[in-house]
Amino acid sequence: MFDWLFAGTAYAMGGAPAGQGAPAGPGGFFGQLIPLLLIFIVFYFLLIRPQQARQRKHQEMLKSIKRGDEVYTAGGLRGKVTGTAEKVLTLEIADNVRVKVYRNFIAGIVTPGEDARPEGGA
Repeated sequence: MFDWLFAGTAYAMGGAPAGQGAPAGPGGFFGQLIPLLLIFIVFYFLLIRPQQARQRKHQEMLKSIKRGDEVYTAGGLRGKVTGTAEKVLTLEIADNVRVKVYRNFIAGIVTPGEDARPEGGA
């Protein structure tokens, strides 16, 4: 009895006619790729690039360490370099007290008159 009322609705809900693909959204595949590229570019300039610069600066600092420099370690030791090797430094942390520390654990070089705390340290 009410079949004629729903006939127009049924045609309206049908898909695209055969032989025609569904229309692509705005921009298609490349339109969806642009936000991902923008996110990657933002991450690169805000996170990746500054970290690489910090690592490069730290490696240069490690290579420049020589006997007589006063350094501080990531573990909190502060001492004077009395011996150097390729991967290990010998630090004198007190009179006649020497420890061997891997170069990678050196956090910085103490300049005369400077406190040995790293930036932002309490």
